[in-house]
Amino acid sequence: MIENLLLLWLAALPLMGSPGPATISLAASGSAFGIRPSLGYLGGIITGTIAVLLLVATGIATALLAHPIAGQILTAIAAIYILYLAWKIATAPIRSAHQPETTPEPTPEAKAPDFRGGVMLAIANPKAFAAIGAVYAAHTIATHSLWLDNALKITALALVIVLVNSLWLVFGAGFARLLSDPRFGRLINILFAVLLIASLAMALLSLP
Repeated sequence: MIENLLLLWLAALPLMGSPGPATISLAASGSAFGIRPSLGYLGGIITGTIAVLLLVATGIATALLAHPIAGQILTAIAAIYILYLAWKIATAPIRSAHQPETTPEPTPEAKAPDFRGGVMLAIANPKAFAAIGAVYAAHTIATHSLWLDNALKITALALVIVLVNSLWLVFGAGFARLLSDPRFGRLINILFAVLLIASLAMALLSLP
């Protein structure tokens, strides 16, 4: 059982932790707004991705995505929100390396994406369904009990979801702490915005 669990993690970490709309958006938010203002968004991404995991585990995701209209609606929601988020990241105010991560009264444009946005992006993220579905279906931890196997896989993958998304946020925030030139900071924000749009394009191209 331990060996099967390790194999699941070895497969899940690179697949679920690879660049995609959710992970790139977390890095971009960390770079543009800092860790603390982005914690709500991180919580939303984690909550929404675990919801996707439960949909996959119960078979609801298969039935949902089998309906072409439902899949198209999810894709459209993700695309619209990611484009909005890319614009928000690219135009975010630049913080210096010593500037606090919070301001007394941030304007709406200067606020980091929130919990609801994270949930919405995670649930509508086509990469999440594909990556989680592939790992979940390809591995078995407890061969003698279907109930235990599902419980262990859900728990193990939930831990991966928390870990990889948290690391991407910290990774992005690391860029902000190294920036002292506002022009370079703007360039980094624009770069993350472009990467976010590119991750959306790659996710859409990978759809059947």
